[in-house]
Parts: sequence; C-alpha cells; structure tokens
Amino acid sequence: MKADFFSSLAGQELLLCSVTTVPSDGQRCFLSFFAASNFLKSLVSVPTCCSARYNLALLAFFGFFLLYALRVNLSVALVDMIEPNTSLAKNTTSKVCPEHSSALNVPRNTTGKKYSWDADTQGWILGSFFYGYIITQIPGGYFARKIGGKLLLGFGILGTAVFTLFTPLAADLGVGYLIAVRALEGLGEGVTFPAMHAMWSSWAPPLERSKLLSISYAGAQLGTVVSLPLSGLICYYVNWIYVFYIFGALGVFWFLFWIWLVSDTPETHRRISPTEREYILSSLKNQLSTQKSVPWEPMLKSLPLWAIVVAHFSYNWTFYTLLTLLPTYMKEILRFDAQENGFLSALPYFGCWLFIIMSGQIADYLREKQNLSTVCVRKTFTLIGMIGPAVFLVAAGFIGCDYTLAVAFLTISTALGGFCTSGFGINHLDIAPSFAGILLGITNSFATIPGMVGPVIAKSLTHHNTVGEWQTVFYIAASINLFGAIFFALFGSGEVQDWAVNGRHLHGN
Repeated sequence: MKADFFSSLAGQELLLCSVTTVPSDGQRCFLSFFAASNFLKSLVSVPTCCSARYNLALLAFFGFFLLYALRVNLSVALVDMIEPNTSLAKNTTSKVCPEHSSALNVPRNTTGKKYSWDADTQGWILGSFFYGYIITQIPGGYFARKIGGKLLLGFGILGTAVFTLFTPLAADLGVGYLIAVRALEGLGEGVTFPAMHAMWSSWAPPLERSKLLSISYAGAQLGTVVSLPLSGLICYYVNWIYVFYIFGALGVFWFLFWIWLVSDTPETHRRISPTEREYILSSLKNQLSTQKSVPWEPMLKSLPLWAIVVAHFSYNWTFYTLLTLLPTYMKEILRFDAQENGFLSALPYFGCWLFIIMSGQIADYLREKQNLSTVCVRKTFTLIGMIGPAVFLVAAGFIGCDYTLAVAFLTISTALGGFCTSGFGINHLDIAPSFAGILLGITNSFATIPGMVGPVIAKSLTHHNTVGEWQTVFYIAASINLFGAIFFALFGSGEVQDWAVNGRHLHGN
C-alpha cells in the first residue's frame, strides 16, 4: 500500500542520511530525491482532523482535565475547611505583607463546616493521595500491556470520581477517614498515566508523538487552571462540599463517553479509516516488540530509564509542592482573599498548559524537519523545563510583598515546566515503545514520592508562615530540579533500546 511504501522509503532515506557524510554529485542527487519523496508523501498524508488518533487525544484531554480537577480541588477547599486560628502555635498567618483584598466586597457563604486541623495534619491530608497513587503505578503499566489501557484508564478515573463524591462524608467522620478516601482516590488515579502511555505505544506515529501526547496530557494543566478558581468560587458563594460533588459527577459522565468511543488499538477501532490504520501500523512496525514476557533485568539496568526516573522525581518535587501548597502561600504570605486566591493560584497552570501545547508542536517540527535528533530535542526541552522553573522559583522568594512580581515569577516558573512534557515526559516511548506503560509506571512510582513527602516537609518548615521559611521550601525544590536536569542531560537517550526490540539493533527516532 502507499502508506507502507512511503514509510519504508522514509526509513531508507534516514539510513542514507546517516551514512552519507561527504558532499558529492551523488549526494546532491539523493537530496533531490529526498525532497521529491517528501512531496509525494504529502500527497497521501493522513488527515488529522476527525482522525481516530486525534479523537483519542481529545477524549484523553478531557479525561486528564477531570483527573487533575479531582486531584487539586482539595487544595482550595481545605483552605475553607479549616477553622480560623486553629492551633496557632503550629499554624499561623504571616503579618509581613499587608492584607491584599479585591475591590469588590461580596458577602461570602459561611455555612460550610469547619475542622480543627493543624498545619501538620493538613500536610498529611494533602499528601495522603500519593500513598495510594504510588501503589498502582507499576501494576497499572503491566496490566495495561496485558489487557489494554482503555478499561484500566476508564475505571481508574471512574473510581477516583466516586471516591471524590464521598469526600465530604469522610471529612465529617474524621481526619482518618478523609486520609483513607484520598488514598483510595490515589489508587484509582495511579493506573491512568501508565495506561495512557501504553495506549499511545499503539496509536502514536513516532513523528507525531510530541503533538499527540502533549494534547492529551495538557488536559491535566487545564483541569488545574479551571478547578482552582472554580473551586474558590464554589467555596466562596456556595459551600465547599459542592466542590467534590460537581467534579465527581463530571468524572462519572466522562466515563460513559470513554467506554463508548475509544478502542485499545487501531486494529480494534470500529470507525477508523483503512488509510489511517495502515499509516499508524506501518510507522510503528520497526519499533514494537513481539515478545510476550517483560525484560525486567535489562530494563532495570538501563541508564536511559534511570535518567527519566531522576528527571521525573526532580520535576515533580517542585510541581507537587506548588500544586498542593500554592493556595496556602497565596493566603498566608501574600494574603489574597478566597476569591482572588483560586484565580491567582490557577494562573501558573494556565501558562503551563499553553507551553505544553506549544512545546509539543515545536518538538515534532524540529524532529520532522530533521533539524535536531530526538535525543537533542528531549534534552533541550528538559533543560528549559527544569532549570527555568528553578531560577524563577528562587526569585519568587526574594521579592517580598510585591504581589505582581510574586505572581509573575510563580507563573513563569510553572509555565516553563510545560517544556518537560516534550522532554523527559514522553521519552519512555522513544526508548521502549512496547513497554512505555511499564516504564512510566516505574518512573512515576519514584516521581510520586515528592507528592507524599513534599507537602509534609513544606508544612513542617512553615509553621510560622514567614517569608524566610518559604524561601527554604523554594530553595529545596529548585536545587532538586537543577540536579534532575543535569542528570538527564548526561544520561538520557532518544533511541529504541536493544532490550525493547527482541535484541535487534538500535532504531533511531
């Protein structure tokens, strides 16, 4: 078929490019042939609009939108759930910055129940989600490869939504019940990213990986953008319990569409065009493994895998610290009121969402036009997405009570992190497409540890909520980020590894 022919032709062109080093009449002839073949390929290119693979990316986008909305809503609601002046010895508000209120003074709803939880207890509540999340990472990747990612991801989000609906009841029963429910939500969410990676290993053509994965995972950032201010408005005007009821119900609704419209592979999809099916399958034929067993030993000895582990852990330390504690920082240090808090806490993640979408397009442009190799793109985007946030995070701790600069620096810091999605974030698919779900399960297991201990450590360092205490929190996060960026730059790879393709030679992307 045409798609198969042009796919093999592209592979031959790449091989010739790699061995042809001396300019000659023959090479100029080859380059002319190369340009002509690119033109012919464009004539039979598979459309993106309404295609099955982009429909999958769109549904996944909304799935991860709700997933992060379900994850972060407690960060805002918790501010409203806490009784004022609770355990002042452990949980005080800084008076360094003057109170900063919006011009509008609309009476707020005060019917929501309050709880006497000190700073340390709040840290355990915020971190409890990750104790469940870490357990299902590797099993999620393993079972996604065995049974497919569709059901695993769908039921993972459904379970998280159902337990979210029970959150107000759990809080009323006691802090132990709330921690348990949050941990169960983590169990459900833990399978979702490995399951999605496993699905993309069968759906994403190599030169469209950055675009497709950045679209699907960008939903997580937009979910944060919408959830934080919307949760703040719901708490302010209605009652914090409806934060959990609304987002939980939307999660159940999304599940019905996912089960109806999605298939695990192009072969089993009922509405995919024959041309698109052949295009996807032919583009992946030299990168997928046929072995049934998982090569655990060579996989765990792979240095490129550990480069992703270190980068993922380091990035998540900063990400989760801000994700769970930014509303608290806005309230206790910068002293924004509840209305402004949600909107300003969401602003950094809006920037991150924009950069994720933009970086995905740029990364695949650079690779497809062959200006840069895959490994160069991954390392460059990782360095930008980790060193940049470290610099601006530290700067945010030294601008005092300048509200504009504080919000600007925190926004830039989080936004630049969006480059990491097209850096180490999808590197699992570069080095081992057939085992991408399992690899993500491994790296995300380590990357979940910051979510477990980061909020607890940050809360323990900020008992008095002074600027100096928060500077220490930012210092720690920035230092870890810098280390992860350097480690990945030294040891990351962009090629399919030997152990991932039945021992065959490395395949460049």
